[in-house]
Amino acid sequence: MIGTAAQSPARTVLLVIDMQNGVMPGCFDERGVLERTDALVRRARSEGVPVVWVHHDPVGVGTPDWELASPLARADGEPLVRKSYRDAFADTDLQEVLDAFGATRLVVAGAQSDFCVRTTTQRAAAEGYDVTLVRDAHTTVDATVDGVPITGEQIVAHTNMYFSGLRYPGQEFAVAPHDEVALA
Repeated sequence: MIGTAAQSPARTVLLVIDMQNGVMPGCFDERGVLERTDALVRRARSEGVPVVWVHHDPVGVGTPDWELASPLARADGEPLVRKSYRDAFADTDLQEVLDAFGATRLVVAGAQSDFCVRTTTQRAAAEGYDVTLVRDAHTTVDATVDGVPITGEQIVAHTNMYFSGLRYPGQEFAVAPHDEVALA
């Protein structure tokens, strides 16, 4: 099983999901989330932790909306996984990219907490990865469900609460702010 203590030491990968120009506008704390994610990406690079970027193709491949939102920028050699579904593992090469790094633990930041972030973190857990969700580096827009308005802030808080209680045998899960996330 990936992520068990009986195996070799954990190999962490930072996974940044859908933080694109066409996704971020209107998201809760948009600028703050982008700045904190950028700080985390820079720290990961300085500590030798691989960064993997995920882009949602339906946003419009090749358009300005598909590009990363500023100040984020992909460095040469950092993998880009293109997806069409909420689950970044579904019909993509994400598993192969993570295997190439020997990943056992994922640190996750991204956009659409209630869709792509939550679905991908849950799938990563089910696939056997240890996962840390970066509590202040994921976001989403306000929504209305069955006539009930839900703010992006509430969705982010609920996602943090949900993930902080996630348990699978032999795996470790955490929710931590960007400046307290252990990368190594």
